[in-house]
Amino acid sequence: LGLFMMIIGGLLALLVRWQLGWPETPVPGLGWLLKETEGVLPPEAYNMAFTMHATIMIFFVIMPILAGAFGNFCIPLMIGARDMAFPRLNMLSFWVAVVSSILMLAGFFVPGGHAAAGWTSYAPLSSVPSYTGTNWGQNLWAISLFVLTISSLMGAINYITTVINMRAPGMTFFRIPLVVWSLFITAILLLLALPVLMSAAALLLFDRTLGTSWFNPAGGGEPLLWQHLFWFFGHPEVYILILPAMGIASEVLPVFARKPIVGYHSMVYALMAICFLSWIVYGHHMFVSGMNPAVGIGFTLSTMVIAVPSAIKTFNWLGTLWGGNIRFTVPMLNALAFVGMFVIGGLSGIFMASTPVDIFIQDTYFIVAHIHYVVFGGSIFGAFAAIYYWFPKMFGRKMNTALGHLHFWPTFVFYNLTFFPMHLLGVGGMMRRIYNPTQYEFLQHLQPINEFITVNAMLLGLAQIPFVINFFWGLFWGKRAEMNP
Repeated sequence: LGLFMMIIGGLLALLVRWQLGWPETPVPGLGWLLKETEGVLPPEAYNMAFTMHATIMIFFVIMPILAGAFGNFCIPLMIGARDMAFPRLNMLSFWVAVVSSILMLAGFFVPGGHAAAGWTSYAPLSSVPSYTGTNWGQNLWAISLFVLTISSLMGAINYITTVINMRAPGMTFFRIPLVVWSLFITAILLLLALPVLMSAAALLLFDRTLGTSWFNPAGGGEPLLWQHLFWFFGHPEVYILILPAMGIASEVLPVFARKPIVGYHSMVYALMAICFLSWIVYGHHMFVSGMNPAVGIGFTLSTMVIAVPSAIKTFNWLGTLWGGNIRFTVPMLNALAFVGMFVIGGLSGIFMASTPVDIFIQDTYFIVAHIHYVVFGGSIFGAFAAIYYWFPKMFGRKMNTALGHLHFWPTFVFYNLTFFPMHLLGVGGMMRRIYNPTQYEFLQHLQPINEFITVNAMLLGLAQIPFVINFFWGLFWGKRAEMNP
């Protein structure tokens, strides 16, 4: 499910990039879909594309692959349990997620088009009543996320119960692998954060269909309430996306460095610290919303402090590599890429923790670069490391190493060529979510960078073809794995 949705999310990203690289040029092959504009994305379709790209990638790719697939696979194996605590609840959790993904994709086919208010769906843009029958896509967006949170809550309850109650005799908490720790902490975050998103999505739906005014100023509502609810979920969500990848890196790096992980206990305590601190940093997403400066100082300090546990983990990974007998296998390369890209993304996050700097770079492409370094450079490279590493254990067959290298190296190179220049666009003042940068005189000199990014984004997309071939080839015709691959 996650890999299928990744293809859809990736294609939407390429549409967005085409529009930004060559705003006046028709998209080849899409004339039949966009006849009225001869193939150029109209502004409404552009808004829909970037909204659905982000929503699909976050909720339907990274969460199902890292928390869903590898949570289900790794937890029982690594704690010595025969199965999850509630196998039927587990299966129900998966099928509810399928229903949610169908609801989300259905939004492309309803009158008025899909949600187009960004993945954060800020009110009042997203909460304008829709009982006239227009834009059912935004309603489906809210319903889909409501259903998805039910699925994730089932999974979270299952993970927590399994880790606490199903460990083999002698498997104390400080003996369980770091992957299980990271998934356990992720499940706690899910259990506490998702009800907030669930309630916000329900209130948004009520505003749009029942005539309530939770977020509509015309009826006495408060648009900022949506931001508080969304980001109170949204910042723990950042760690929900990255913690499983941190656990995977903590498993893969020691294996191919041929030495035990350095600082196991400090890693666990760092995970706990991230879990606690992620609740008190959410306000840094709202520095430009008219926040009292005294409150802003508190959020600035807590945001800088949360860099410390992440740094502890990074130094432990480097300590594990130091003096090791490193083997550059495909899983190891992806895990090393995860560490490097996560560090770059984390360092750009420190810039944004400072309110004066954030006021300048807020809602520019600097933010887009940062989130992609953490979420693509972090979570997706972590997911690739996990897939290559556990594939023989999952399916009894091996993926092809040559194809693995053919996938990794172009992905790593084109990834950096795509997302690093976005920092330059952001410092140059290019805003997020604009449809045609050439319409702004002060951005016209940056257009060659946009074209460069788009070309590399296309090449990054093509670089995923060896992975798809390798995955399905390995599934059916790969070399049989030995007992301990």
